[in-house]
Amino acid sequence: MLLNVSFGICSTLVVANLYYCQPIIIQLSASFHVTYDEVARIPTLVQAGFGIGLLFITPLGDMLRRRQLILLLVVFSTTLTIGLAITNSLLVFEIISFLIGLTSVTPQILLPLAADLAPPARRGSAISVVVSGFLLGILIARVLSGIVANFTSWRIVYCMSIGVQSIVLGGAYMLLPDYPVKNRDLSYLGIFRSMAKYIVTEPLVSQIMLINWAASACYTNWWVTLTFLLGGPPYYYSTMIIGLFGLIGMLGVITVPFFGRLLDRIVPWWSAIISTLLLLVFQAVQTGAGGINIAAVIISCFGLDMFRQTQSISLSTLMFSISETARSRLNALLIISVFLGQITGTSVGSDVFVGYGWRADSALFMVMYVFQLAVLILRGPHCPRNRWFGYEGGLEFWKMIPSKQSQLIASDDPENAGRGHLAVVCSEKGDARGGAEELR
Repeated sequence: MLLNVSFGICSTLVVANLYYCQPIIIQLSASFHVTYDEVARIPTLVQAGFGIGLLFITPLGDMLRRRQLILLLVVFSTTLTIGLAITNSLLVFEIISFLIGLTSVTPQILLPLAADLAPPARRGSAISVVVSGFLLGILIARVLSGIVANFTSWRIVYCMSIGVQSIVLGGAYMLLPDYPVKNRDLSYLGIFRSMAKYIVTEPLVSQIMLINWAASACYTNWWVTLTFLLGGPPYYYSTMIIGLFGLIGMLGVITVPFFGRLLDRIVPWWSAIISTLLLLVFQAVQTGAGGINIAAVIISCFGLDMFRQTQSISLSTLMFSISETARSRLNALLIISVFLGQITGTSVGSDVFVGYGWRADSALFMVMYVFQLAVLILRGPHCPRNRWFGYEGGLEFWKMIPSKQSQLIASDDPENAGRGHLAVVCSEKGDARGGAEELR
């Protein structure tokens, strides 16, 4: 549990690197004596670097020792942040911002590592802590950066980041286990060939990526257009008050890990269905009254954050069930779909909100939640891995929970992957002998 919490804290503090710049755009414009349009490139460059890092760095977790890879990335991001704090050149700031995005993919290497280290019956809990840390980092960075820059200077924000990352580096050095290499014979080009193969040959991968893309678009649209909604009629809130809505989101995020044990017991397909249905409900609340009553906005803010995280944990658990030896590559595909969804949510959501208003925008993304449900129900909770459609295996809600006289053995059998249950091999004396060999 301590190791999972440390992974979550590391994820929070590292992913914050990607979002410190967003609340201080106006200060950066004044400091570098350039227009808003010019400094608006900075968040884009950070996210572009992050996207490239997801594609080209995170899959390395399947062929390299992850402790050394993570430590190296944190050293690079910490050193680069020093450049952000001292440079007087916008061009240099932009180049470094891109490189920081590239090297801030540590949480996406930690997530499959947490899944590898956790017992199968506790994998959902382990994933929930790391995912919570990731989402919490996004929210904390925006709130903290805005407050610190408001009372000091934007350079102090990055000085703070240097100190925080140095602490992360020390903690990672002391706590990260040296997990062995998983695929010694895998080449770098082989990584990308296998990722492409998973997309076209694994129905579950394609299904999860499609759902995750749509879910990420909905979630990103919510936070992007919330500023427009609260800053305009009928609310006319200040930037500081709008920023405080991030605290409501944080409350939703930190609530989910307390239900981690419950998520461990539910078949992931069912938890994905339930969380998506509840996301649809909270989006409906926003569509009905978001521009009329602030209570609707607060309720939606809490619910959308809480159940988007629950949905993300469920989808990650399903994705990692496909192959134990390819989790870094599978996670890269998962996060690439998130990244594409962020682009969709930002561009489409902003255009619809500005052109047609808050209700049309909210209604459009209600349809996106319906789309996610439609994709989910194409395959049942225990549908065999190689089937694109079907409900073979029934609709069981609870996972098989082993007794004290059982040993859990994670199966990588293609017929069982993604079904959400575990093989249990028992003996009358309460021990399991040769279970893994028998499953092979």
